[in-house]
Amino acid sequence: MGETTQKRPVGKGENPSFEHMPELVVVSGMSGAGRTEAMHAFEDLGYFCVDNLPSSLIGNLLELAGMPGQPDGKRRLAVVCDARNRDFFPQLASELDALNRRGIDHRVIFLDAADEKLVARYKSSRRRHPLCEDGGSISQGIERERELLQELRASAHHVIDTTDMLPPKLRAAIRDLIAPGEERDALSVTVYSFGFKHGSPLDADLVMDVRFLPNPYYDPDLRALTGLDAPVRDFVLYRPETEEFQEKWRALLDVVMPGYVAEGKQQLAIAVGCTGGQHRSVALAESTADYLKAKGYRVSIAHRDLALAERADGSLAAAPAAPASGSRG
Repeated sequence: MGETTQKRPVGKGENPSFEHMPELVVVSGMSGAGRTEAMHAFEDLGYFCVDNLPSSLIGNLLELAGMPGQPDGKRRLAVVCDARNRDFFPQLASELDALNRRGIDHRVIFLDAADEKLVARYKSSRRRHPLCEDGGSISQGIERERELLQELRASAHHVIDTTDMLPPKLRAAIRDLIAPGEERDALSVTVYSFGFKHGSPLDADLVMDVRFLPNPYYDPDLRALTGLDAPVRDFVLYRPETEEFQEKWRALLDVVMPGYVAEGKQQLAIAVGCTGGQHRSVALAESTADYLKAKGYRVSIAHRDLALAERADGSLAAAPAAPASGSRG
């Protein structure tokens, strides 16, 4: 794994939250060291990202009114300045000095990798190195680029060596530098219930079928209620088979959720289904959402088919999305 060198660490005692993220991040470094993947990481963090930006335009871009903002009200920008705009590098230092005078918080991240790794990446991608326009070799282009960037590398706040890094590791390294402790906040989780008789979900990442559990529909006192009502919730949740299921279901979530966070996933949909989407799935979707909230995830909950729940007289609250058949619950 590549080494991350943090040359100007975040001050001790800082609260690791989005409000402490810098307003501007300049990403530079060697071609082939992972700048494109770095931009993806900053997009995941809510930054407005611009590739191949002349350094003289950084200040102007920060003032644009149309840039998206973070919950703390600040607009944040991540830009790539690299060898494709080598004529603008002399202006970068003066531009950053101007930002310092204006009190705009910024950091420079320099991505690097061993020469042999950079050569291998260019050979596998079949792309031309930006400093090989005169027909020189990839190695010659890398040598020229190192000479061009040596002062910027020396003055960068952070240098990340991506020689042995896969993309997920680079994303994690950037998040650790810019927004430590906020990994789960980047993942938006939706938990929803549904009924299989109204159609299987198309957008779910995880689908849990709970039709194996005892069905409250067959209790006349519970039939007209839903999983949001205490009698149904108690019927579903406080049974030995449900308690055993929840123990294993939550253990599965404890394994997969950190994996989704590590992969940089932004949205996750978890669907819990029973036959009609009225009783079992509703109660267990609520329980699942409560569990994930307690673990620190940002969770919203919805009940796709609850409007189709049966009334006490057997009629429907709304027209079903698909013809009803078989058992209910």
